[in-house]
Amino acid sequence: MPSSTPEEPLPSRRQLRAQQAAAEQAAAQQPATEQVAAGEIQAVPPGAAVAPEAPLLWRLSREAVVPAGAATDFLTANESNDSGRDRAQRRSLLADEPPREKRSHKGAWGCLIVFVVLAALVAGAYLFLQGPISQIIAATQGPADFNAEEAATGKDIIVMIHDGDGGSEITNTLVDQGVVKSFDAFYAILLQTKPEPVFQPGAYQLKTKMVASTALDALLDDGTRLSETVVVPEGTATVDVLQSISEGTDIPLADLQAAAANVASFGLPPEATTLEGFLFPATYTFSPGDTAQVALQVMVNRQFEALDTAGVAVADRWSTIVFASLIQREAGLRDDYYKVSRVFLNRLDPTQWESGLLQSDATVAYGTGNTHLVTTTNAERADAGNLYNTYVHPGMVVGPISNPGDLAIDAALHPVDGPWLFFVTVNLDTGETVFSTTVAEHDAAVVVWQNWMREHPEYG
Repeated sequence: MPSSTPEEPLPSRRQLRAQQAAAEQAAAQQPATEQVAAGEIQAVPPGAAVAPEAPLLWRLSREAVVPAGAATDFLTANESNDSGRDRAQRRSLLADEPPREKRSHKGAWGCLIVFVVLAALVAGAYLFLQGPISQIIAATQGPADFNAEEAATGKDIIVMIHDGDGGSEITNTLVDQGVVKSFDAFYAILLQTKPEPVFQPGAYQLKTKMVASTALDALLDDGTRLSETVVVPEGTATVDVLQSISEGTDIPLADLQAAAANVASFGLPPEATTLEGFLFPATYTFSPGDTAQVALQVMVNRQFEALDTAGVAVADRWSTIVFASLIQREAGLRDDYYKVSRVFLNRLDPTQWESGLLQSDATVAYGTGNTHLVTTTNAERADAGNLYNTYVHPGMVVGPISNPGDLAIDAALHPVDGPWLFFVTVNLDTGETVFSTTVAEHDAAVVVWQNWMREHPEYG
């Protein structure tokens, strides 16, 4: 062996085949190839097999003929270099093999980066298209409507339809009271119905969570209209209560207006100049033949009962009703009633609010006769001739501005503690109200409300 270095591996089969091919090629070019053996040069016939144990001969065969006796000297002189040369030879032979690919992590990192980018693009596309996709789905599925399973859980409810109510007003009433799920669900069916439906004013026995088409059929069914029944919602002004009584009974509106003008006949506090505030909001069923005086006295007695239940002394009925009527018109959500009560009491405290002005738009609107609006103009807020104008006249409003219910009465008696001096309802549909302590906080909330009002001009 050319080298006795123990750690060198044996030639591979590929190397041996390459060496054999080189030897055969050299043999074909020369008549005889010298072979070193026992110190002599011997010829190897062309085509003769070369022993794999003599790789040194393959190297000598193409370089030169070594004289006898020189082989030993050659081996001796090169013994120390055989290991390095054989490694060089093997590297030369291995050069014929295709290079092995080195493992690299660049491909894995590249795949990961591509995956992250694609995921980000998908997420961005989803967020960008979420609105249009939702609109497409809504257009495909139609407006939100209660299904039969939900309708089975509905509860009885009496709904008032007023004289002059159009399709949109009726639809809003049904949505507000939970009869139908969405405005579009009912209104779309209403528009498609031919001939155009005609609704009779009055009280109707319906259910909550009704399928829109079922609700329409119920309103058009004479059997669901209740005779001698009146529904008065919390916060309704007296002028509208009289209208509802007339629509739900056989009592003419003129008779009701004449009876209401006789304020002293109902046993109200001496400060009262109208029935405002003392017609308790509830559902009433009257007997055929009941007069206007009887109907109104029933409602007044029911308000006295509510005040007595709340622990209000007879001498305090007037002040309690005035304050409760203001809270009823200004508050939205249940918990807000007690916070609204606190804001007005804080403003009546000179140490917290020097001017003493309540600055309630609801009071101004009531004084102008616009009991259904929640906004006022600069001119209306500056009008000192409006006795209900709390932007001009300090202290508590001069009289009730609505007919309050149990919750508003309780809030007037039990306000929650708090430092608030301002509040504004920023969403009239949900009743969401922002309470503030500073002018800056309040101004920011007013901007939110103004933006909402611009998007909902139907609120005036």
